[in-house]
Amino acid sequence: MKESYSVKRICQVFEIHRSSYKYWQGRSRKPSLEQAQLNSKVRAAFELSNGSAGSRSIANIVTNNGFPLSRYRAKSIMKKLGLRSSQPSSPKYKKANNEHLAVPNTLNREFDVDKPNQIWCGDVTYIWIGKRWAYLAIVLDLFSRKPIGWAFSLSPDSQLTRKALINAYESRGRPKGVLFHSDQGMHYTSQKFRQALWRCQIKQSMSRRGNCWDNAPMERFFRSFKTEWMPETGYQNFVEAERSIVNYIIGYYSSVRPHSYNNGKSPNEVERIYWKTS
Repeated sequence: MKESYSVKRICQVFEIHRSSYKYWQGRSRKPSLEQAQLNSKVRAAFELSNGSAGSRSIANIVTNNGFPLSRYRAKSIMKKLGLRSSQPSSPKYKKANNEHLAVPNTLNREFDVDKPNQIWCGDVTYIWIGKRWAYLAIVLDLFSRKPIGWAFSLSPDSQLTRKALINAYESRGRPKGVLFHSDQGMHYTSQKFRQALWRCQIKQSMSRRGNCWDNAPMERFFRSFKTEWMPETGYQNFVEAERSIVNYIIGYYSSVRPHSYNNGKSPNEVERIYWKTS
């Protein structure tokens, strides 16, 4: 087209100034040093998330590491680099209203907590390891959404949940007056687990039967782990699974992954700020 029509004529047809055309023609085809650094940071953040982070999470991770980046620019860079995050749609849960006869739903979905070690919640999920299922119990501090205790076992019994609870209790310096919330699974209603709560002076709260929203933060944690980190086909063996779980909890979820509840900060950063200012 350039050979058939003059630049002046083309600019008139498309209603643009000749100076704009000359600027476009003389633009650098190579990214600037700043752009190259941002591209590198975005790719590194995407790989750190195991390919799960979207533009919002990428922007928060890069910004928290000292390189200000908006969600929209992150989205543009990800598109140019061919980085795609696929997140599943939100699950649908049935409603239920049956509380436990002995343990009330004290938490009652009051998930906003103003300081650590006020309210913990726990749950158990299953993970495929080669030829059988293994079970992961987690204890989460609702203040920062940080996993503070966990246990991994081949049996989904009260010994598993008790171990995760004691792990959390010891790692947090044996706090007093904590409220622990869970579903009505037998590993939380057993005498052995409730005795452990009593010894630690921890009060108990339970979701209504069949109502996953009553323990939504735990449901969210397991959903994040399984969609962001765990292979679709599970793990080859127990050791591989355990190593991956620890890497996710300590190396990514607690220290790097931005949380919308924490205004884009990681659980570790939220707790660091709290203890520094309190």
